[in-house]
Order: sequence, then C-alpha cells, then structure tokens
Amino acid sequence: MTQDGRKNNGGKRLGAGRKPKAEELKLIERLTPLADEAFKQLKKGIESGDFKYVQMYFHYLAGKPKETKDVNVITETPLFNINYDAIVDDIISEDDPENDA
Repeated sequence: MTQDGRKNNGGKRLGAGRKPKAEELKLIERLTPLADEAFKQLKKGIESGDFKYVQMYFHYLAGKPKETKDVNVITETPLFNINYDAIVDDIISEDDPENDA
C-alpha cells in the first residue's frame, strides 16, 4: 500500500472493530429491565396498524427477506456492420505480389 501523506494510513484504528463481549453483556444488562415496556410499545404500534411496527415485528420473527434486484439486459444493435474477414482478405491481397501482375 502506498502512503499518501495522511496521518495513520492503514493499520489498526482506535475504536475500530467489534466491541468486546463484556461491553455487549453490560448493554444487555442495562436494557433488560426495559424489555417489558418495549414489548408493550411494540404491541401498541402493531395494534394501531403502524406499518413500521408490523415490519419490525416480522423482521425479528421470521428474519428480513432476502433483497432481490431486477436486472434487465438490453442488447445493443451496432451502428456499423463491419465484416472484418473481408477487410483482412483485402489487406492480404494488396500485400500479395502475385496480384500485382
């Protein structure tokens, strides 16, 4: 990798990467008491028919559906129909000394 003059090119970055498992466990412990309230709010949102709540519920229940892409391939018609074999034959016949006679 070439250096471009910026400080800290490449290598380890401070704060980069996944947080340690201990930090994840601390966060889970802090959020656990709020689980009942979160479920109540999720239920209210679903009962009110708010699409975002219903969508979130199904994403966690069944997993997010695989994203698909519609790919259309359009073949282009060439502007010129060039017969390269004929061009090559013409070049060869011009260079052939037997055709000069």
